[in-house]
Amino acid sequence: MEASLFQKPSINAGPPVRAYDNKVTLDFSRPGKPTDNPFIESFNGSFRDECLNAHWFLSLDDAQEKIEAWRQEYNSFRPHSSLGNQTPNEVGMQVKKKENTSPILQF
Repeated sequence: MEASLFQKPSINAGPPVRAYDNKVTLDFSRPGKPTDNPFIESFNGSFRDECLNAHWFLSLDDAQEKIEAWRQEYNSFRPHSSLGNQTPNEVGMQVKKKENTSPILQF
């Protein structure tokens, strides 16, 4: 059989098999249907536009440093419309505050 650029890649028996062995259901997006998971599509677009397209990576270490700096900015200082224009850190602090102030039931 001759290799072709248009053949589907084969998947090894790694993570999917382990997922099925542990009764985890894998749900793949349909090709060409970005609306199946708009959150990851939005993230991928932001990551591509603001990080990958904005930097030259000179080495693996350089790439890791630049990507980590972008991730920190994305999660710490940047408001997200899906979170009511709050940063993920702000939402996390609100959740912690609610957990600390919720009444504890004692019997």
